[in-house]
Amino acid sequence: MSRIIRDYTPADEESWLRCRVLSFLNTPYFDDVRQAKPEIPAPGFELVATGDSGTVLGIMDVTVDGDLATIDTVAVHPDHQHQGHGQALLTEAQTRARALGLTTLDAWTRDFPNTLRWYRAMGFAESDHYLHVYANYYTESREPDRAIGSRRQGLKPMAAFLHANITDEQRLRSEFARIHVCRRFALLL
Repeated sequence: MSRIIRDYTPADEESWLRCRVLSFLNTPYFDDVRQAKPEIPAPGFELVATGDSGTVLGIMDVTVDGDLATIDTVAVHPDHQHQGHGQALLTEAQTRARALGLTTLDAWTRDFPNTLRWYRAMGFAESDHYLHVYANYYTESREPDRAIGSRRQGLKPMAAFLHANITDEQRLRSEFARIHVCRRFALLL
């Protein structure tokens, strides 16, 4: 199978969504489902890796803020992983970021061993950390109340997604069932 790395087009949306959902399914991002592809404003860029049929095999969206490029989404369809699609997308992203005069490409990701291994293998250095805390009524009925402290009249919290300081990890793990360490990886261009 040949691979083409090209700009995303609106005609790719359904295939892009399928690729993202299926690649996230068995990761800590399993519930980060989208029904429409988020727009990436210029000078950011949106890349896809496609196969012979034009089906999206991999995706990479990169936002730009000042001299920093951030990988907003990177995913490779599970049926096409470990075939170099992610690395090819990253190589093109680095080329485009350098052409824009950017100095750093970074990404934030949760604690999934395969993903952490990939960023390290691609030359990224890990730096900052914080926590993603999920409070879910169906995991334990009191979690959402513990997360928000007090309710608004007439509203019953069922789930909450929160950011927390890494220094509170031990305490929060004793209060909530689902916590992920969110890590920053950066690559100098």
